[in-house]
Amino acid sequence: MQIYWTKINKIIDETPEVKTYLVDRPEGLTWEEGAHIHLALEGFNAGDKPNRSLIRHMSISTLPYENLIGITTRIREQCSEFKAILRTLEVGNKVAIFKIHSNVPLKREDKNVYLLSSGVGLATFRPLVLDYFERADNVNQIHSLNIDSSKNFLFTDIFSSASDKKFTSQFVDNRKDYYEEVKKLAADKDGLFYIVGSDEFLKQNIEVLREQGIKPEQIMLDKHERQLPEFLSFDLSI
Repeated sequence: MQIYWTKINKIIDETPEVKTYLVDRPEGLTWEEGAHIHLALEGFNAGDKPNRSLIRHMSISTLPYENLIGITTRIREQCSEFKAILRTLEVGNKVAIFKIHSNVPLKREDKNVYLLSSGVGLATFRPLVLDYFERADNVNQIHSLNIDSSKNFLFTDIFSSASDKKFTSQFVDNRKDYYEEVKKLAADKDGLFYIVGSDEFLKQNIEVLREQGIKPEQIMLDKHERQLPEFLSFDLSI
């Protein structure tokens, strides 16, 4: 396993609680849309065993052509040791990155794609939308639905409806409206549904989609293949 030590190039305050850390892309390092990476802070490998409290599995919110690796995360007042340290870092500080993998690349199967996310989960979908804008081949259209109770919606420069690109974006700030919209989207019985958020959020969305007749193979999760049965293999209680 190769560990890359790289520097923070820029820090963007997206909202009062959300920051994007843009780190220099090591030469030759590349990834697919929908990828995640392990981000580690200095000292994580100082002992005999890695200090796991200084390592986090994070989505990459950029594409390789942007030449920076973007990590977008919410840092609340009360937070973990990892995020408390991350909050103190500045441009020029070093971080380690390793193990890049994509669970949710954009499927090009001549279908409608629906991106369902909660809060900063939208960061996982930013590269998918950018990739679609660059090359719309074999994707009918994309619709993004995001719920964020803070009402500080992210990436509104990109997640803005554009009829010429066959892209629509929707933000809601409460669960009732969100799940009503999910039910409406599930009227498309042939669509592909991508979901990013907490495990609870994933399970709630899957339950709603399955109740509307959406099949497990139409549901894409940002989870390793071995974890998928835990979320997608269950019988609907009818």
